[in-house]
Amino acid sequence: MAQLKVTQVRSAIGSKPNQRQTLRSLGLKRINDTVVQEDRPEIRGMVATVPHLVAVEEI
Repeated sequence: MAQLKVTQVRSAIGSKPNQRQTLRSLGLKRINDTVVQEDRPEIRGMVATVPHLVAVEEI
């Protein structure tokens, strides 16, 4: 199955609480943190919640 490489590129300071929780759920804690997640609808939905804070690449 395809995978997504998700990198946090902006700070979560000043963002809404649900957006901060979404970053935590993705496994991101700080700027330039990168995680590899399975390409599933749940993960795509989380990424769609915070598109201005993360960069996504397909692996």
